[in-house]
Amino acid sequence: MTTPFPNPSPFPNQSASDAPSPDVIEPIPLLDLTAQNAPLLPAVREAFDRLFAKNAFVLGSEVEAFEQEIAASIGCAHAIGVSSGTDALIAALMALGVGQGDEVVTTSFTFFATGGAIARVGAKPVFVDIDPVTFNLDLGQVPAAVTEHTRAIMPVHLYGQPCDMSILRELAGAFSIPLIEDAAQAIGAVTDYGQAGTLGAIGCFSFYPTKNLGGFGDAGLCTTDDSDLALRLRMLRVHGSRQRYVHELVGGNFRIDSLQAAVLRVKLPHLSGWIEARRDHASLYDLLFMESGLSPHYVTTPKRVAAGHTYHQYVIRVPEVPGKSRDELRAFLTSRKIGTDVYYPIPLHQQHCFESLNTGSLPETERAAREVLALPIFAELRIEQVERVVDTIAEFFEL
Repeated sequence: MTTPFPNPSPFPNQSASDAPSPDVIEPIPLLDLTAQNAPLLPAVREAFDRLFAKNAFVLGSEVEAFEQEIAASIGCAHAIGVSSGTDALIAALMALGVGQGDEVVTTSFTFFATGGAIARVGAKPVFVDIDPVTFNLDLGQVPAAVTEHTRAIMPVHLYGQPCDMSILRELAGAFSIPLIEDAAQAIGAVTDYGQAGTLGAIGCFSFYPTKNLGGFGDAGLCTTDDSDLALRLRMLRVHGSRQRYVHELVGGNFRIDSLQAAVLRVKLPHLSGWIEARRDHASLYDLLFMESGLSPHYVTTPKRVAAGHTYHQYVIRVPEVPGKSRDELRAFLTSRKIGTDVYYPIPLHQQHCFESLNTGSLPETERAAREVLALPIFAELRIEQVERVVDTIAEFFEL
């Protein structure tokens, strides 16, 4: 699952690392890419110089090195770099032969690419409601959604919280249906059975700049332990070809840029530290919300159901109360120069392009869309900034 905006903060040109004057309120953006990228620029420039010296910008040794390094990091046999998280999903569906007349069971509470990729290959997304605690698929509802036309199940590890893949793998095995993991927000997320993206037939990742491991533009990845699927994915990303001008499959132009691979190679060694910082910030938020009396009476903090949660987003729920709604809280935080966002305000089953599916009501999904609010959680966030976010929310609720 990918997200569309490189600067999801209401203050895209302001950095939390800028020193404010005493009489100016320091903005706290939802994400501060400057704070993350600035220290890495010398290493990135060195990597770019290496590419410019060879004028090698499409696939090649830089991409091969990145694929080997990321495969070792994730713990999979094969990693195939592609052009975006969306294209990773499309390529995965194509590799498994999903197409016209087929169905794929998935969640409606996700970024559009999840359902859009299914539709793009001619299949029908079958939307299932979510668990209100994890925001992931309600696994108890998945079996009833499977029909004779189901060709895949596509769980989304939303916000960096892994789905319960043990149950999904049992279901997939019972129905002989492959799992495609939408791990776009879950790079580095760990479960008792392995990392997200290694627990199904194919895992799909996004390296959009806002992700925990983000490039300098669009990029993505497919992971698999199946050598035959890996070969198909490598062919599909270059128009179904493994020999120039010989096309065994109808594929697409899904290649990852060498420049993006170079950036990601620079960033990858920092990923574990960034994830730990996010977890530390999440623990501090949890503590401060509880100590302030905000949780659980006024807001619901995210539950770390899986120990490997990476907190791509720290998302609270604000129950609908007249005069104290989620949208009013968000406006209040904006007035105090604190960045927030809503992931996602309109579920997929309520999008105009999917109206013909006649999904019906998904009550937990629809309630989440009305209540969720993402707060700043980036690795470079400072303790006093976390404290100010919580204090400002307490001020809104007059505590």
